[in-house]
Amino acid sequence: MFCSGASPRNNLGTWLTHHVDAPKYAKGFQFYAAKDREMAREADFGLMIWDGKSPGTVLNVLRLAIAGKIAVLFNVLDKDVVNIRSVDALRNFIAHCSDELRRDMKERATPDEWRLVEASDQPTFLSAMEKAPSAQKTEEGSDETGTSSPVQAPALDEVVKILNEALARSDATAIKETLGQIARDRGMSQVARETGLARESLYRSLDPKGNPEFTTVLKVLSSIGLRLEVKPEKAESKREPVASHG
Repeated sequence: MFCSGASPRNNLGTWLTHHVDAPKYAKGFQFYAAKDREMAREADFGLMIWDGKSPGTVLNVLRLAIAGKIAVLFNVLDKDVVNIRSVDALRNFIAHCSDELRRDMKERATPDEWRLVEASDQPTFLSAMEKAPSAQKTEEGSDETGTSSPVQAPALDEVVKILNEALARSDATAIKETLGQIARDRGMSQVARETGLARESLYRSLDPKGNPEFTTVLKVLSSIGLRLEVKPEKAESKREPVASHG
């Protein structure tokens, strides 16, 4: 049981308690949201029993969807069960909810959380990440007059070389950074479609601080025409798994 503060309001089953320190400035809903965010981060999936009007429950579904986790929402009011696997699915669900619920969610959500929900012509921070060139590209793609010229993505052979060097060093961070950059160059939405994975989940999994499942790594490699293969270790030199053309 997760709780903000020293003790939970209710713990009828004397469950093991996980205390979450809320920010000192947090009051009201934001005080309790601290444990909600931690709970969503730790959870493998979500099972919510919803009264049809609680904005906090739906926000927890959003946090799970952002992390690429499935949430099962049991709507007691309508006696209906909804499986939500992505932010897009949640956005469609919220579109059929009351204006009052959406206002309450917006008031309680962080700006980044709400930008993912809000259906508008304004780009979300995820789509902006896809379109914005990296700092390295900006530097390399500028000529002497200060205008930008197109920067070509690394050739496949160069990608293979970089990944194999990272594998040889057992450098998981370099592997994630390389795959993440390739996915952004290719277009995270396209990679998400090709792999069947949620775009939001890919961003977080391929972040240097992320922790992608092995299946995710294999699917991303396959989407860019690469595969992993294992070779027998040679006596004269130890070899790690290598990335090769698919």
